[in-house]
Amino acid sequence: MSNPEQLRYSKEHEWLSDAEDGVATVGITEHAANALGDVVFVQLPDVGDTVSAGETCGELESTKSVSDLYSPVSGEVTEINQDVVDDPALVNSAPFEGGWLFKVKVSEVPDDLLTADEYTAFAAGA
Repeated sequence: MSNPEQLRYSKEHEWLSDAEDGVATVGITEHAANALGDVVFVQLPDVGDTVSAGETCGELESTKSVSDLYSPVSGEVTEINQDVVDDPALVNSAPFEGGWLFKVKVSEVPDDLLTADEYTAFAAGA
């Protein structure tokens, strides 16, 4: 499993892209997607919702379980990935590409986001 170097990671297994014009992209990691199994339903926050770092903002349902989705940052949701809502399997097949979940206009980034190497070590011990 390789975690893209340019992303930052939460201990809840979400990833965050660098913000472009203040807007960052959020998804779940390959580690999380593999642990979930086949994702069959995705509930995302609505555009315009305010999300808070470390707080629940949606759910991912797989053939194994239902897991909460956490926001790695605080801000306002600017876009959701309708492709993932229509085809939740994208979360499994392309967690770092087409399987992204939502975009957020970042108002606050917590200090505890991990680098790719730190997340890889964390996930290995999880």
